[in-house]
Amino acid sequence: MFRLSCLLLMVLSVECLADRIPIKVVVVSMFEHGQVEGDRPGEFQFWVERLPLNRVMAFPAGEYELRLNADGVLGICTGGGIPNATASIMALGMDERFDLSKAYWLIAGIAGGDPADMSLGSAAWANYVIDGDLLFEIDAREIPDDWPYGVVPLGGKRPAKTAADMEGGWSVDTISYKLNAGLVNWAYELTRGISLAVDEKVVQFRGQFTDHDAAIADPTVIIGDTLAASTYWHGHYFNEWANDWVKLHSEQQGNFATTNMEDSGTLTALHRLARIGRVDASRVLVLRTASNFSVPPPGKPATWSATAEYPDRGLSALESAYLVGSPVVGALVSDWDRYRDQLPK
Repeated sequence: MFRLSCLLLMVLSVECLADRIPIKVVVVSMFEHGQVEGDRPGEFQFWVERLPLNRVMAFPAGEYELRLNADGVLGICTGGGIPNATASIMALGMDERFDLSKAYWLIAGIAGGDPADMSLGSAAWANYVIDGDLLFEIDAREIPDDWPYGVVPLGGKRPAKTAADMEGGWSVDTISYKLNAGLVNWAYELTRGISLAVDEKVVQFRGQFTDHDAAIADPTVIIGDTLAASTYWHGHYFNEWANDWVKLHSEQQGNFATTNMEDSGTLTALHRLARIGRVDASRVLVLRTASNFSVPPPGKPATWSATAEYPDRGLSALESAYLVGSPVVGALVSDWDRYRDQLPK
């Protein structure tokens, strides 16, 4: 009887696996302003309307319904912030309706951009995703005079720029994620020549950043790393910290280009799911486009800049995320017989 029960369970399990929808690409967005279609767009709407993703699938454990198309592209909008991103991706990864074992993951959203590296509307493919929440922080009114800022690594004694500055400190294994460099470079080479347009209001706004050539230039596609923190930080001191922090946690290999509020949560969930064979963590791409700068323009205070409305309400960055991300999705789908088992590089 026991053997018959085990055999029945095995048969049911095989049938369940056979019934799962095989997914080729998961497009991960983070927020919407209202509805998924037909109103002011957030990060998900262009993908739903233009790709299109026309099959609606209920997703009670998530923040938004899932969207799917006949080509095997699945779209998810996680909700903003690291907790939402982590929970939504874990819920999707454990969803028995989908076979995600061969899926590529494209995280595509807007971000704050470092004006030293990019202009508004520019797109950055990340090699590193670094967490910016796991740290010690001193109130600005109590920072010692000889400290550049009030952020200290876990277990550290003072701000750190290199591993040698962290002697006696400690860390956790979710603070730094290195993506598949071959896949990142492939995506960059595929998209680096894409022309990205911006609104005239964006051109006027970026013209204030006369201290950075990259900021006042036309938008381009670059390789640049992203720092994820649920706290929406802003200003020159924090920007210095962000550059130091990304280098510190990437063995001096990374370069801070964008700041977001979700990606370390998404990567943590994907790596946990990879442990149990639900996903392949080597198939992850992170694309962030600059909707605003992480510092104020010369002559403006951080208090104004942190809460100022984006010059075109972020539309140029939303357009860039789709314009740069969609050719990658298209290439993976159209050449699926090759990319199902062989990663692009």
